[in-house]
Amino acid sequence: MQLASFEHDGRATYGLVGADGRYLPAPAAFQARLADLKAVIAAGELNALKTAAEAAGVSLAPDQVRLLPVIPNPGKLICVGLNYKTHVAETKRADSEHPSLFLRFNDSLAAHGETVQRPAFSERFDWEGELAFVIGKGGRHIAKENAFEHIAGYACFNDVSVRDWQRHTHQFTPGKNFPGTGPFGPALVTRDEVPDVTALQLQTRLNGTVVQNASVGDLIFDIPTIVAYISRFTPLSPGDVIATGTPGGVGDRREPPLYMKEGDVVEVEITGLGILRNPIGVA
Repeated sequence: MQLASFEHDGRATYGLVGADGRYLPAPAAFQARLADLKAVIAAGELNALKTAAEAAGVSLAPDQVRLLPVIPNPGKLICVGLNYKTHVAETKRADSEHPSLFLRFNDSLAAHGETVQRPAFSERFDWEGELAFVIGKGGRHIAKENAFEHIAGYACFNDVSVRDWQRHTHQFTPGKNFPGTGPFGPALVTRDEVPDVTALQLQTRLNGTVVQNASVGDLIFDIPTIVAYISRFTPLSPGDVIATGTPGGVGDRREPPLYMKEGDVVEVEITGLGILRNPIGVA
């Protein structure tokens, strides 16, 4: 099942993404009970959503909707840094015994197709293609062997970074939280459609040129480890989003550095999860 959040006729809603690329919105009565996709996940009613949306028979073309981030309102948005050896090597940082974590704000999220705005006062605007997953069942002290039972599904993520602001101090927060700099989508693919997440291939392209290419199986801290570690210090809740880190190939570590500029188009593609595409603007 593929799911999306979107606006139709000026109203925020959600629904299924059909095999033909059209959108099947949740019926009004269903949404009146469960306001957003996070609520549907928390209620354990994804299958009920599928049944209701298909029975309603409403089908919207892509140009009839404006996509939103897959989960526009996660309770927690946690990012893992330095989680591919190729990226650790290019940053010249030492290996870590534990996952390196930082947080994003909800208003830093962006949708597939949305223009991502480079702040005019920075030229160091960089891409970071990543796999993200959404928590389906909450919990604390989750064991590694049970981790996948707590995952609702997967999506593409781009942890776009304002590198100079990221490096003002040792804390990443400023450079990772400019408004609308975290594209997330185009859809959430439920876990049952991804039998082996380690077999997925991640590729980032800038203006059609491949700049990152890696297997999700190359993660230093795999998904069970990430879930177990995070849930030790904070309870995970349905709809929480965790981005798993980016591989080597970021623009900031190239010789010479390569940064995104107005008019560029950046794409993150992950096997079976679709292509997350965003033009770059300046504001």
